[in-house]
Amino acid sequence: MLNRRHIRVKVMQTLYAFKGNESDDFSSNQKFLLFSIDNMYQLYLLLISLLLEVQKRAEDDLIKKQKKHLATQEDKDPNRKFINNQLFQILRENNALKHQIEIHKAVDWDLDSEYVDIIYKAIVSSDLYKDYMKTKVSDFKEDKEFIVDVYKEIIAPNDKLYEYIEDKNLTWLDDLPTVNTTIMKLLRKAKTTSTDSYFTPKLYKDQEDKQFAVDLFKKTILNQVALNQEIELKTQNWDKDRIANVDFVLLQMAICELLKFSSIPVKVTINEYLEIAKEYSTPKSSIFINGILDKLVKEYENDGKLNKIGRGLV
Repeated sequence: MLNRRHIRVKVMQTLYAFKGNESDDFSSNQKFLLFSIDNMYQLYLLLISLLLEVQKRAEDDLIKKQKKHLATQEDKDPNRKFINNQLFQILRENNALKHQIEIHKAVDWDLDSEYVDIIYKAIVSSDLYKDYMKTKVSDFKEDKEFIVDVYKEIIAPNDKLYEYIEDKNLTWLDDLPTVNTTIMKLLRKAKTTSTDSYFTPKLYKDQEDKQFAVDLFKKTILNQVALNQEIELKTQNWDKDRIANVDFVLLQMAICELLKFSSIPVKVTINEYLEIAKEYSTPKSSIFINGILDKLVKEYENDGKLNKIGRGLV
């Protein structure tokens, strides 16, 4: 679920909030970093469980209509295609997912039921729903395509849901694109034969990625003085007050990566931080950062400081 760029963003945010220096205790900040990353899984469970709540809401709505005093024939014999959607059923019967939702206590949708109603009403009023419900039967392919389209066109871009997520946890806004992408991929590739663990993906691709988060954070802090000197030497003609704080942190991290992470190619490091700068800093930040890193890389190559392991890493 988590990719290296997202890990770098999390490290950037933690370093940006860190007010000490390399001699201070930063264990609490490291714990916050890992907590912030782990919390991303909470968001995944929140959103995947929303699909289950929408299906439940539809079923409750159908039961109420059937119990009406003056129920119509349509109320008595409704089209259950949406409720019986096969992908919904797979999610509902997934014991591993159910267990993760319970132990993480991702959200109590009963307390926030108005947002379930908002999404449910948006779905049933959509053309997607009307077209889907023109028939009473469907195969797994149609059911899956419908849920994928619903998530992509109705749930993911919903403004009210966005505001709700922002109120729940501000850091989730940075996680939302990655989580939405993960859910979309899982829904698209779901099969009737998918294993029970399919909808409980690993947060980290492997242990190496988790260690990368910790190492990047620690090595950047522990080498602050040297990293700051490198930056200052290359920004002597710049007014220090004009350098965005985020840019300074990104430069610290990028230089640390260039010098302290032998297995990461130079081009990967530069491209990653330029992309992060475009998203999180000023419009001209990526140009500024690229200029500084380009000069430093040339110097490091000439001085033999780029100790990269493997072919094509420089």
